[in-house]
Amino acid sequence: MTRIQKLDPSEWDDELREINRVDEATELELGLMRIFAHKPQTAKGLAAFGGSLKMSRELPERLVELVRLRVAFHNQCRSCMAIRYTDALNDGVTEDLVCSLEKPMEAENLTEAEKIAIEYGERFATNHLSIDEEFYDRLREHFSEAQIVELGMTVAFFVGFGRLAATWDMTEELPEKFQDKSAPIAPWNEDSIVVR
Repeated sequence: MTRIQKLDPSEWDDELREINRVDEATELELGLMRIFAHKPQTAKGLAAFGGSLKMSRELPERLVELVRLRVAFHNQCRSCMAIRYTDALNDGVTEDLVCSLEKPMEAENLTEAEKIAIEYGERFATNHLSIDEEFYDRLREHFSEAQIVELGMTVAFFVGFGRLAATWDMTEELPEKFQDKSAPIAPWNEDSIVVR
């Protein structure tokens, strides 16, 4: 059971309801916003930041989704691992590709750019101080400075809010596999849910 009360969208600030298109969204798509709605002004700022990351994205949706799922594994954020975003699926993310995240550096179906971005997300989630000058030089072999900044901001969003979501334990709407907290799980499985 979620540890913080989720607010029904009927209880939200009107502007927050409009920003999140509550009339079109499923409960799962509203996700953490049902909790963030307790702090409407902050939630609006967060929605603006997340929307800005999405709308001004230079990085491929496929790459971002792969990084997100690998970070979700390290965070053990069950709701993050359960979800697959439509834009990423349209950009070539398949469950076979997601299975490559178990051992991404050995995967033949990942590009070198995807591998270094996944490694960046993994290090950020597990040992951020290991991301040194040499690692940034490796990133520059595949990404512009602006793309590296975008990757960093995106990964920070995933790590921070994924960990927060994991502590709030929002699992009751997820497939059964993601509700069982007896052992760590991984996103490479067949029980994912597609959202917009």
